Formats: sequence, C-alpha cells, structure tokens
Amino acid sequence: MHPAISREFHFGSLLRFALPTVIMMIFMSMYTIVDGIFVSRFVGTDALSATNIVYPALNLVLAVAIMLSTGGSAIVARKLGEGDPQGARESFALIVAAGVAAGVVIGVLGLAFLEPLCTMLGANGRLMADCKAYLGTLMLFVPASVLQILFQSFFVTAGRPGLGLGLTIAAGVSNAVLDYLLIVPAGMGITGAAVATAIGWCIPALAGVAYFLFSQNPLRFARPKLDWRTLGESCFNGSSEMVTNISTGVTTFLFNILMLRYLGEDGVAAITIVLYAQFLLTALYLGFSMGVAPVVSFNYGSGNTLQLKRLFKICALFIGGSSAVVFGVSLLLAGPLVGVFSPPGTAVYEIGREGFLLFSLSFLFAGVNIFASAFFTALSNGRVSAAISFLRTFGFLIVALVLLPKAVGVTGIWLAVPFAELATAGVAALFLWRSREVYRYL
Repeated sequence: MHPAISREFHFGSLLRFALPTVIMMIFMSMYTIVDGIFVSRFVGTDALSATNIVYPALNLVLAVAIMLSTGGSAIVARKLGEGDPQGARESFALIVAAGVAAGVVIGVLGLAFLEPLCTMLGANGRLMADCKAYLGTLMLFVPASVLQILFQSFFVTAGRPGLGLGLTIAAGVSNAVLDYLLIVPAGMGITGAAVATAIGWCIPALAGVAYFLFSQNPLRFARPKLDWRTLGESCFNGSSEMVTNISTGVTTFLFNILMLRYLGEDGVAAITIVLYAQFLLTALYLGFSMGVAPVVSFNYGSGNTLQLKRLFKICALFIGGSSAVVFGVSLLLAGPLVGVFSPPGTAVYEIGREGFLLFSLSFLFAGVNIFASAFFTALSNGRVSAAISFLRTFGFLIVALVLLPKAVGVTGIWLAVPFAELATAGVAALFLWRSREVYRYL
C-alpha cells in the first residue's frame, strides 16, 4: 500500500496534496517568463521575438518528456495500486532511461541542423543570430530538461510533491538570479538567458537522480527491463500531452507568421507576451491536474469507486471556481502583465494589452479541457485524452486561425484560442458524460 496516495481524500486534503504541484507548475512557467522579461528589458524586443520564433523546437522536447512523464506515471501509479511495487520500480527506471536517450538524440540533431531549423521556423536575417544563440545553447542541455520534467510527475507519484516543489523553486530562483547576472553585468545577452534556463533545468534533474537512486521510497530506481509494451503504453497513454505540446509548437509558428504579416516584429513580440501570460495562468489547471492524476490512477487501479466519485466531484468544483477567478484576474491585470515586458506607450504594449483582453476569454474554458485530458490519461484512456488535446491545441485552433483573420483581421488572431477552447469544452463535456458509467466516477 502506498501511504501518500492511498489515503481517503476530501476537498481540503486533495487541494493540499495538489498544491505543491500547482506551485511547481507556476514556477516552471516562470522559467520562460523570467527569460522574456530580462531579454525584452535588457536585450530588446527583437531578441524577445527570437525566443518565440524558436519555441516550437523546444516544444518537441517538452512533448516527448511530458508524454513519457504523464503516460508513464499513470502506469507506475496503477501498478502501485495493484500491489506490484517491483513492477512499478522497473517501469519507472525504463521510462527515465528512455527519456534520457530521446533527449540525447534530439539535442544532437538540433545542433547538427541548427541554422536550417531556425530558417524553417521563420527566422529572418534580423533575428537569425539571436535564434541560433538561444536555441543552440539550450540544445546542449536537452537531457536535463527531459529529466526535470519526468521527475516533476514522479515526485508526485512517489508521494513527495513537496520535494518536487522545493527543487523547482530552487531552480526558478537560480534561473532568475543568473538571468540578471549573465545578461546585465556579464553582458552575455540572449545567450546568458539560455544558460540561466539550462542551469535551472539541471538542478531538479540531478537532485532527482540522486533521490531515486538512494531513497528507500517505495518508488525508486531498479534495474530497468526492456519492455516495449510498457514503453508503448506510456507513449500511447501520454500521447494527448505530446499532441498538446507539438500542436502548441505548430500553432505558435502560425501565430508568428500571421503576426509578422499583419503587424511585423512588434506583433510577434506582443503575441509572445500574451502567450507567456497564458503559460502562467494555465499553470494552475496544469498543476492541479498533474497533482491529482496519480491519486485518480491509484484508486482506479485499486477499484475504489467511492473514492473515485469523490475525487471527480472535488475536481469539477475546483476547475469551475478557478476558471472564473483566472478569467477575472486576466481582465484586471491585462495592462500590468503586458507592462512587465514592454513599457506603456510603446507599440508592443498597446498591441499586447488590447489583444490580451480578447484572449482572456479562453480562460473560462481552458481549465475544463486541460483537466478532462489529464483525467482520461490517469484512467489509462489515451485515445480520448489525445482527442481532447488535439482538438483544443490543433484541430479547432487551426480552423480558427485560417478563418477568423480573414473575417475580422488581427482581432481574429486574438479570438482564435477562445474559439478553440469553447468548442473543445463542448466535446470534453460530452466525453465525460458518455464515459461516466464505464469508469464509474459519477
């Protein structure tokens, strides 16, 4: 029996259990945001645009890591719930090894084809040098990025979300301090921002390796056994999260192209700022969903239907209430959030503030979609989870980006995400209703 995730949860205890993961995801989102603040303020808005130009490539790293972490943690938590700790440990070790191997391959290929990759992503002569400097530096540390994402999920599965939080805070503080030191006094520019981020990745990655090597926690490293079925199930089960991140990369590319066409480099900088704000505000939903997922998987694996029903009701209440709060906060803080990156009165500020007010509508529905996808992943239903993620981050969004700008110009670009979130929320609600008797959470 796993003492941390097997106990009976109520509203308060579940929120307390998930809170470290929520805070952890907020700090994770701050990595990129802090880079953006220092880059925009001390290097320039062109450099800020460059970080967003190369973001789709980094999304591939995130996609692979999150696929393995979410899909793998569901398998590991289920095995713990079934009373098979040795099997859980072997699966855990295999998933981590596969993640490191994938990180090495991605990093090597990224460095080998750095300039063609930047060109493909839309870097022009004005932005090329900054794109190559930022992406090239981060490609050296891809395995560390993969590890820190894997350990975020597995610290929760191991019943140690507080440890994951502490390491993430340490990494976030380190990133912020190094951003200042390397960009301002050292004058390293955008390369300094990349080095600061990379060192931030290394802190939870190395600490996680040490913990799972030497800890006596029920979940720890064992000798991995090559099991293609486990790897395949992890990939399939976590495919929704991979779809989400790859799709985000593709749509970020489309956002950049459209903004360059309509508003030039200032438009790219503005959409970059708004997407940073989205990372921060949706971290609440992502963190909560990641935090409760192992509990859902454990109770599903152990056949505790009563607890599963209670968990679903608590989650529905939290997502509904927090969606309203996040929407209200986004309206109130649109100006200040944009102003952190670009001073009021600048073209970038005005474009970003006006766009963010429209974009904020998406926060009313994003929580439902993020939770529904994570919930089905936790139930080992990767097919439904992937469908929700695909529609949210690609299917409906692509349709909106193609049609809305033609109808209403730049306003259509800002309304594309709200449209996609609303349409997906309807589909997610339908899946949740139709699956209620299969998994017995209602």
